[in-house]
Amino acid sequence: MRILVVGSGGREHALAWKLASSPVVSHVFVAPGNGGTATEPHCENVPIPADDVERLVAFARTEGIQLAVIGPEKPLVLGLADALTEAGIPAFGPSAEVARLEGSKAYAKELMSACGVKTAAYATFEELEPALEYVRAGEGPIVVKADGLAGGKGVVVCADRAEAEQALRDNLEGGRFGDASARVIVEDFLEGPELSYIVIASGTDFVPLASSQDHKRLLEGDEGPNTGGMGAFTPVPFMDDALERHIQSAVIRPVLAELERRGTPFVGFLYAGLMLTEDGPYVLEFNVRCGDPETEALMIGLDADFEGDLVPLLIAAAQGRLAEVRAPLTSHPAACVVLADGGYPGNVSPGHHISGLSEANARDGVKVFHCGTRRSHADVISSGGRVLCVAARGESPQDALSRAYAAIGDVHFETMRYRTDIGGATHDEPT
Repeated sequence: MRILVVGSGGREHALAWKLASSPVVSHVFVAPGNGGTATEPHCENVPIPADDVERLVAFARTEGIQLAVIGPEKPLVLGLADALTEAGIPAFGPSAEVARLEGSKAYAKELMSACGVKTAAYATFEELEPALEYVRAGEGPIVVKADGLAGGKGVVVCADRAEAEQALRDNLEGGRFGDASARVIVEDFLEGPELSYIVIASGTDFVPLASSQDHKRLLEGDEGPNTGGMGAFTPVPFMDDALERHIQSAVIRPVLAELERRGTPFVGFLYAGLMLTEDGPYVLEFNVRCGDPETEALMIGLDADFEGDLVPLLIAAAQGRLAEVRAPLTSHPAACVVLADGGYPGNVSPGHHISGLSEANARDGVKVFHCGTRRSHADVISSGGRVLCVAARGESPQDALSRAYAAIGDVHFETMRYRTDIGGATHDEPT
């Protein structure tokens, strides 16, 4: 079987690595890929940008692609899944209409309201003055979100109204995220532990992945600006059968049913970012693709045998027959830590030589996924803000994290930074 994975980050490296391990897969193309996917067995990078819909469809036709797995959100919003499906190529990813669930936070809020899914109280604004009046009327912390796609950086948790006003000015007046900032959501601040819950979905059928938790803030103690994610672990200790059943019945099933009712069935990874409040789980956001860096932890945590093989599930979902397969997914505890450029999430300085990757990958249960790298002959060079993701599997999430942090000691590039408290416990920086 010939598969196309679209994207260039750590998520796509992890997906390509996992899919290539399936006994039914002969070749995985990654467009455009990165310095890690370039050397994975049975994988080949393709120099086509992830948002070049026309060229990707033409390539898929020419190469006889039997399944396309779309990693990032932007090509989904641009309609890549629609174009592939129209060309007769099974695509694992939602249509452009359904991708609005992530592409527009206002649309997601409207849909949740329509199907009774709990989410924070909110208001939507396109003009600055009404937004300023709204936040000035309240007290305490508040959250300001750019409506459109902002690479995981469009959410600002504001401790007070002064911070909220600045965030509104940055978005509506300063156009911080371009068109994505033309509209903002202002919502109540929620408290509680966060949880990522991801399912493989096709219409109203779904197969869940293990629960996971992402750490989005840049600094230890969940301080600093939001990022695309600095590390993750799976499973979360407070997830039990009762909570999982509740999430499925109160969040996943209503959303899938509402999309089906509207004539826009969901196909792909449905990601629910949840806050477990005293009143139960509330949805912070929906993504229409697998999370990053949750994917890196989830993929290394899957069994290597058939019960961890994603391919039968993804192809069945893309073909609308997920209910016929229902293959179980056996997962083990796993975790990952992101190694970022010193300037991330602001101005980064790419071009740094990376050493120690072979030593880290040689450790038991460890896999280093590339997020922002490129190859220069035999060298691996940094090329983005999040550069690497060191993932590990263990007897428990903390055991996996200990393995990941030990492997970080093998890796070096100039300005490298990472959090030492992924999973809640502080780990000494390796020497």
